[in-house]
Amino acid sequence: MAKSLNKLLIILHFWLYCGVTNVAQTPYKITNPSGDPTDAQITLNINESDFQKIQWSAKQGGQKAPTCISLQEGENHSVTIYHNDGRVEIIEIFIPAQSTQEHLNNAFTPLVNFLYKILLWDPFEAIGIYDPIVYSADNQPLLHPNGTPVKQNIWLVVVLLMLAAVYFTFYFGFINLKGFKHSIDLTLGRYAKPDARGEVSQFQALTAALSGTLGLGNISLVAVAIAVGGPGATFWMIVAGFFGMSSKFIECTLGVKYRLIQPNGEVSGGPMYYLSKGFAQRKWPKTGRVLAVLFAIMCVGGSLGGGNMIQANQAFAQVQATLGDKVPSLWFGIGIAILIGLVIIGGIKSIAKVSDKLIPFAVVTYCVFAIIVIAANCGRIGEALQIIYDGAFHPDAAKGGFIGVMMMGFRRAGFSNEAGIGSASIAHSASRTDRPISEGFVSLLEPFIDTVIVCTMTALVLVFTGFATHPGDLTGSALTNAAFKSMFPWFDWILLACILMFAFATMVSWSYYGMKSWAYLFGEKYWVKQSFNLLFIFCTVLGTVSSLGAVVEFSDMMILGMAFPNIIGLFVMRKEVKNDLKEYLIDLKEKRIQRYK
Repeated sequence: MAKSLNKLLIILHFWLYCGVTNVAQTPYKITNPSGDPTDAQITLNINESDFQKIQWSAKQGGQKAPTCISLQEGENHSVTIYHNDGRVEIIEIFIPAQSTQEHLNNAFTPLVNFLYKILLWDPFEAIGIYDPIVYSADNQPLLHPNGTPVKQNIWLVVVLLMLAAVYFTFYFGFINLKGFKHSIDLTLGRYAKPDARGEVSQFQALTAALSGTLGLGNISLVAVAIAVGGPGATFWMIVAGFFGMSSKFIECTLGVKYRLIQPNGEVSGGPMYYLSKGFAQRKWPKTGRVLAVLFAIMCVGGSLGGGNMIQANQAFAQVQATLGDKVPSLWFGIGIAILIGLVIIGGIKSIAKVSDKLIPFAVVTYCVFAIIVIAANCGRIGEALQIIYDGAFHPDAAKGGFIGVMMMGFRRAGFSNEAGIGSASIAHSASRTDRPISEGFVSLLEPFIDTVIVCTMTALVLVFTGFATHPGDLTGSALTNAAFKSMFPWFDWILLACILMFAFATMVSWSYYGMKSWAYLFGEKYWVKQSFNLLFIFCTVLGTVSSLGAVVEFSDMMILGMAFPNIIGLFVMRKEVKNDLKEYLIDLKEKRIQRYK
């Protein structure tokens, strides 16, 4: 009886508070200015004198700001208001999606969130041996505008890529050092057998693969890594690039070894083939088939988004930053789509003919300007190296500490050179060679050029010009541009040309990766391949005229996800590659491998 009376009194008290005192919910207004899926805003109709603080669910919402901007449509957003009278009010607000872009973006959001939980899961935080919260110099946690702590997590996929790279480096006896000279000889065609089977030369295969990795990340995202992780991230990028060479070696060797050569001479290769064939030889055909299909599906998704739409979107953004609104997005998208179509319709031979000229020119152009900037500031070389060393081993706590800076460097390098992802082996498998190991040697140069040279050049320019330590409010390509403009006031045009060349090269190479994966799933028929090419071209235009945040993020997750089936396959087949390497080195030493130049 007493318990029932207490419950009745509690209900009566709640009714009196809510009904008699008539406490109304704070009114708010939703604004959705365009079809962009992340430009909505919520404004609370409340005076600053009426509350102590506001807690938005979105990180960008300030604790004293009654308005929160850049919100995604089609999602629930919450705000907690701490009133001066002691009340705590929680409001759940749903922003409805209106445009087609917003509905499409909203459809992909659950998939992105699911993949985030897997690929970007922090195993060290989960078991309690690492605190991902970033602290200031006075040991206070850094906070987002909404008051939640800033974190520098150690992503599972980055851990996997780095562990694999370090393991393969030791397993193959530091092949990235011992085989470096031979890789240059092979790339220069000194061992090129005239009648070897394949579609392109080893140099062309290398440039085609480099086209897929040398992109906007080498210019803009390196600047982001330096701005967030500090100059010390430069050192860890170089370390990651060095170890990544060994992952490239094994995956590109297997790409050639298990490739499929059609009667007309067309080559199909990559993880899809060495996973299915290699596992079948080990009496695990179903497992190999599942891993191969999984890889192919993710490669298609990664090709359309990260290898296409992001590149087109960011290339157009740079055009706008340089020329303003003089170039309409639709016409830019159509123009670049036509150029891409003219290249990719001819397959790897056509792509290689473009990449073997475009990539060397773009890399040399960018690096020449970088070297000039570095040389002009050579008086600061001791200071710059000290800054990088201190940032790598004694970093500012606000940059995430030692682990945070190291992981920022690893993350940028891993995403840039794609060592362990498996994508490059699709291009390298088309190489004209009868010895798969030789293509593994050639591929060693890919992470070296992409990360150790180009990414490092960007980082050093930022360090030598002082922008690494004093970036101001700049980040991304704007930060890189400002560093170069400190010496070349007209560098906007050079940067625009480099970004357009890198973006275009990335798109044509990733179109090939996606097309080969598409053909693996649906058959090696002409109309199947051309159907993917048409889809790819459509996505190019779509990428320039729209901003599909969740769709592009989903594609990025697909690229990262490719690492899981690929590294499983590399680990399973590592012994046969090691045996092939021993045999090759013996033949090379005893001059059974003929040198032609």
